[in-house]
Amino acid sequence: MMWLRLIPFLIFFLGIAGCSSMKIEDFENTKPVFNLMQFFEGEVEAWGIVEDRFGNLKRQFKVEMHGKINNGVLTLEEDFYYADGEIDKRVWKFSKLEEDTYQGLANDIIGKAIGKEAGNAFNMTYKMDLDMGFAKLRVNFNDWMYRIDDNTIINKAAINKFGFNLAKVTLFFNKKH
Repeated sequence: MMWLRLIPFLIFFLGIAGCSSMKIEDFENTKPVFNLMQFFEGEVEAWGIVEDRFGNLKRQFKVEMHGKINNGVLTLEEDFYYADGEIDKRVWKFSKLEEDTYQGLANDIIGKAIGKEAGNAFNMTYKMDLDMGFAKLRVNFNDWMYRIDDNTIINKAAINKFGFNLAKVTLFFNKKH
């Protein structure tokens, strides 16, 4: 019966853990305009880190990207180079659903990623199976990207399961010319 006492606390914690007050519409009047297709067409490089829920650095990586638009679809090839020597590849295919809404498909994403841009921001959510070494864990990603200038985007991604923050990813993108 001891566990029954924990139910109100658990309900409260789950309620606040899943709340977020930031909305993409909050960025409508910000500049420079995000423009997903324009920024990621061509060569882009990125550097990032993964931190656990306590802020401990778990991984560092670099990403080399090449984007090409064909028939309104952005194909974005990403080559990941981790500090521990692991190499990974992801290929995204982005297409517009509406004026400011995109659908993204990738080889390791479950279903579809849905993204929306407003002003200098882009928010995308999707599911992915993360390899934990001993098992795969299906998690939710909530990516927030902010265009700083013509060549720079900062990305913060929250990785959650059942509303609990498991980790966060921070990336800095640089568009090459």
